[in-house]
Amino acid sequence: MKRLAERARVVAAIASFFESRDFLRVETPAVVPSPGMDAHLDAFGVDLGARGRRFLATSPEYQMKRLLADGFPRIYQLCKAYRRDEEGHLHNPEFSMLEWYRARASVEDVMRDTEQLVARVTGGAIRAGGATITTLPPFPRVTVLEAFERFAGRDERETLAMAEHEEELFFRLLIEKVEPGLATLGSAVFLTDYPACMASLARKKPGDPRVAERFELYAAGVELCNGFGELVDPIEQRARFVADQAARAERGAEVYPIDDKLIEALGRLEPAAGNALGVDRLAMLACGASSIGEVIAFGWGEL
Repeated sequence: MKRLAERARVVAAIASFFESRDFLRVETPAVVPSPGMDAHLDAFGVDLGARGRRFLATSPEYQMKRLLADGFPRIYQLCKAYRRDEEGHLHNPEFSMLEWYRARASVEDVMRDTEQLVARVTGGAIRAGGATITTLPPFPRVTVLEAFERFAGRDERETLAMAEHEEELFFRLLIEKVEPGLATLGSAVFLTDYPACMASLARKKPGDPRVAERFELYAAGVELCNGFGELVDPIEQRARFVADQAARAERGAEVYPIDDKLIEALGRLEPAAGNALGVDRLAMLACGASSIGEVIAFGWGEL
C-alpha cells in the first residue's frame, strides 16, 4: 500500500516550515542548458530541435543562485529533479528535491534550518531497523576526517590523500565503514568539512583550506541532504567547472557546457549558504517505510 497521505503531510509540513520563516517559494525551469557539472551525475538530454540540446535539471541550484544574486534573500523550492542510472530503494531517476538558500548567511545557519525542519517533520524521532533514532536538535557534528579515523581507521593525512588520489577507495570506505558507523550513534548526525578536492560548489573553510564548508545529514544510515557554505568567487568556480569537464571527459561521460549566466551571477552574490534535501527519503523515514517506493505514487519500474 502506498503511503501517499503520509507523504502529503510531510510536504505540507515542509512548506509551512519555510513560509513561517519568511522564505519565498520559487519555481525554476526543469529544462536547462547546463544540468550540473558533477563528474558522477548524468543528466537526461532533451532535443529542442532548432533551439538545440538541453537537459533535465539534476538540481535547481544554478537558477536559484541567480535569483539569490538578483535580490531574493530567502528562497526555497519543492521540485522534481532528474538523474540517469539511479534506481534502488533510495533512488529513482525522477525524484523530489527540496532546495533552499539564505543570502548573508553561514553554513551553520542552514544546518540549523535543516535540523529544525527534520525535527518538525519527524516529530523528534524515527523508527528504523527496530531502533529509535532521535531527531531532536541539535544534531551532533562529525567531520569527515574524524569519521574516517573513528570508523575506517584512517588518519587525517591518509584520508585527505585518499580523497584526492584514490576517490573510488574513499567512497567505498564511506559506504562500507563510515555510513554504518554513523548509523550506530542513535541520532541524526551531520557529516561536515569534506576534503577541499570534493568541495563541489562549496567554499573552502576559512582557517583550514584543506576542507570545504560542505555537509551531509545522515539519519538511520540514510543520507538526506548535501549543503554548502556557497562559493561566490566566479574565477574559482569557473576553474572548478573546467576541472569537472575534464573529469567527465576522462570517464567517457557527456561533457556539459558551463553555465556562464551562473558565473556572472556569482560575481554579484554576497556570502550565502544553501542546502538540497531529498524529499522522498525524508518522507520514507518520517513514515517508517523501508523504501522510497512506498512514498512515491509511481516509481519508474511501475510505469
